[in-house]
This record gives sequence, C-alpha cells and structure tokens, in this order.
Amino acid sequence: MFFKIKNNLCLVMTFFLMMQTASAQGVVDVHSHIILPQYLSFLKENHAEFQETFPLPQWNMDEHLQFMTDLGIDYSVLSLPAPQPYFGDKEKSADVVRNLNNLSAKVRDLHSDKFKFLATLPLPDVQASIQEAKYAFEVLHADGIKLATNSYGQYLGNEALDELMSVLNDYNAVVFIHLHRPEPYNENIIQTTPLAMYEYPAETTRAVVNMIARNVPAKYPNIKFIVPHCGSFLPLAIPRMKAIFPAMKSKGLMQDIDWEKNLAAFYYDLAGVPTPALIKTMLTITTPKHILYGSDYPYQPLKVLKNNLDNLRQSLKKDQELAPFADAILYQNAVNLFEKGE
Repeated sequence: MFFKIKNNLCLVMTFFLMMQTASAQGVVDVHSHIILPQYLSFLKENHAEFQETFPLPQWNMDEHLQFMTDLGIDYSVLSLPAPQPYFGDKEKSADVVRNLNNLSAKVRDLHSDKFKFLATLPLPDVQASIQEAKYAFEVLHADGIKLATNSYGQYLGNEALDELMSVLNDYNAVVFIHLHRPEPYNENIIQTTPLAMYEYPAETTRAVVNMIARNVPAKYPNIKFIVPHCGSFLPLAIPRMKAIFPAMKSKGLMQDIDWEKNLAAFYYDLAGVPTPALIKTMLTITTPKHILYGSDYPYQPLKVLKNNLDNLRQSLKKDQELAPFADAILYQNAVNLFEKGE
C-alpha cells in the first residue's frame, strides 16, 4: 500500500511539474538597447549627447541580465539607440562603428544563450556601410542589422540606399528599424512636445511609407524588417495611403506599389503599452505571426517595464481572439525570425 501511495504521489507531482512547464510562457525581447561607454564618449566629443532631446540612460550588462531574469525573458536582441554615430567625418564614424560592433559581439559571445546583437552601420556613408555589413555578417556573425529611420536626412527608401539593400538582401538580413530625430525638424515644436511623444511615431511611419512607395521590401524580398512601437501610425497611414494612391498614380505622381509583397516583409514589435485593442488594430495590416515582444530596455524604469509585460501577458491570456497567439507573440515568432529566418 505504501509503495502504491508513493507511486501515485510521484505521478501527481510529475503531472503538476509538466503542467507548470507547459504553462510557463517564454519571452524573447527583440527591442532592447546596448549603450556602451565608448558610444557615450563619442557623442559627448561631438556635443550630441542631447541630440534626441533627452539624456541616454545608463546600461550595464549584469543589470540587463538581472532584468531579464526578473521578467522571465529568455533572450534579448541588442541594438544601438539614437543618435547615429556620424558627425561629418566618414573615416572616424566608420572606425567608431566598427569598434561598437566588435564590443557588442563580445557581449553577445559572453552570454550567447541570452543575447543576440544587431550591427550598426556608418550611414549616411553607403559604401562604408556595405563593407561594415559584410564584416558584421561574415566575421562577427551578427544576428541582423539596425537601421535608423533616417541618417541626417537620408531616409530609408532613399534611392541612394538601394545598393546597401541589395547586399542586405543577399545576406537574408533581419533589419530592425529604429526611430531617430526627424530631419528637418521644428525646433519650437520639439521643445514643447518631446520627440518621444509624437515625432518618433510619425518618423517611423514616414520612413516605412517612403519604403513602401518605392517598393523597397518588394524589390529585396529576403530582408525582414522589424517596425518598432506597435507599428506607430501605420494602421492608420496604410489604409489612407491605399485610398489616395489611385489618384496619385493617375496623375503620374507615384509608381505602381506591390502592396502584398511590401507589407509581407514587415514585422512589428510591441514596445510601449500594447493593449488588446491596439494589437487588433495592428492585425488590420499584418498577421499574428509578425507581431513580436519588445521592451525598449533601458529607456523606462524597471517597474514600468515589468508592469507592461505582466499586463501584456494577462491581457493576451484573457482575450479570446488573441489568446491562441500569446505564445507566438511573446516567444515563437521571434525564434522563427531569428533562428529559422521565417
């Protein structure tokens, strides 16, 4: 009898552990930043530490790892934030970017089970950026590329970037689009309304719309683009763009647009405060397989980031329409993108 009870207890405990494991939801963070001392020093040398109208937060590898442990994040994808490390001296910028990529790769290699990294390119210098992209993929084995929405006025979608896009297409690159200060910008407006409140979402939308108008994703179908912050204004902008397009085309003001191929190239991270209503709005322009979790670490207090993720987990679980996609959004979509190229 004792052995029978003992065996039954073991079965119950095994079942409990299996259920606990099955219910444990993994998380991949595709939008987190590495802010190295060398990057901060270069910005200060060029009086650019406040170029984005607010100070950059501090970053520490051990603190980032602890943050991930506390929130149950399996691994994070590291990328350089704004501003772009370029101040007119092409050679200096290329050297600084190479050093930052080497250092970022070392951080990734120290904790290869916890970090992936996206290489930075010394734009607006296209030729130097092509060489850096090749180095990043072939030598550093970068997990992708981070591109600014614009590099001092050179916007994504600009014809000058076509050669670079062709190279990234050859590498089947994952490209994370990150917002930067618009160029040009209205000094009076951003003094009243900080970039993060309005201009950043508008800037992201501006860059992606420019890419679509030139069919950049359709021309380079091997590139997967990640759009930050819940797609910014794109769920509103794309239907409007489609509505206006026929009139613009009939007047010879726009070329043909392959909507299906262009939109299929975009993935969207949930950095910010993603509610079920907002996610469903995003689903008007994409599919659940193209939505990814992002924290924007370390740009918000840890308590805020934890609350955001806790709320996201709970809201996905409770929403009948979104619940079937919870694991995909928080974990599997990112794994498929970065590890399988899907």
